Amino acid sequence: MLIFICSLIVIATFLFWEFVAWFTHKYIMHGVLWVWHRSHHTIHDHALERNDWFAVVFSIPSIGLFYYGTVVTYNPYLVAVGLGILCYGVFYLVFHDVIVHQRIKWRPARRSKYLQRMIHAHYIHHAKHTKEGCEAFGFLYAPKKYEPGKFVFKENRQATQ
Repeated sequence: MLIFICSLIVIATFLFWEFVAWFTHKYIMHGVLWVWHRSHHTIHDHALERNDWFAVVFSIPSIGLFYYGTVVTYNPYLVAVGLGILCYGVFYLVFHDVIVHQRIKWRPARRSKYLQRMIHAHYIHHAKHTKEGCEAFGFLYAPKKYEPGKFVFKENRQATQ
């Protein structure tokens, strides 16, 4: 029963972390910490960017939960939350840094409509190089309006392809 409950906690934490990422991306990265995130909205030839500090910051809760739930006191539920955060971080790394931004040159040859929509939504997000006016802040979910060929920019109503 413990494994079942911990599995549910991992899944719930993974899904909740999408909200955390969306909220942080919209209100913090495109807000007070734009000074870090700006590097991600500019073209450059660096291997790393200031925006990568967010990966370090987002890993702290997971590391802390693993440490506290194993070393300080045994608590498998805290470890499960830490594992859910870690799983989201791995998903983010593979989807965002590898598949979308090609930091490692690999992209699946066959892409589902879901994956195409997620990639397209992220490209729509990066169409703006300022902190204002962006949309599509999530990484797991993008509404159907972001399917390639269906999205219309708000400013000029021209369809993107």
